[in-house]
Amino acid sequence: MKPSNQVWSNSLLIVAVITLAVAPLIFVRGAEFSGSDNQAEKAINQLQPEYKPWFKPVFEPPSGEIESLLFTSQAAVGAGVIGYAIGLYRGRSQHQRDNE
Repeated sequence: MKPSNQVWSNSLLIVAVITLAVAPLIFVRGAEFSGSDNQAEKAINQLQPEYKPWFKPVFEPPSGEIESLLFTSQAAVGAGVIGYAIGLYRGRSQHQRDNE
């Protein structure tokens, strides 16, 4: 792949990611973006108001901000592990190609 083609492809991917992140904020103005857990709980309560959960969470964060922090930290660690694995395998394959 030529360097100019690679730059074009990377630029196109960056624009696509930014578009996917910003489009919901533009097209769905005034909407409340809540988690699927909250939506599922509301739907269950509407269908069966007497429903009781089977178990309680092992750890419940004291506030929504801490819950968001833990969720984003988990996502960041996961992305770091995936990025490391991809970089490791790419480096290995690059090293094999250089040796050949």
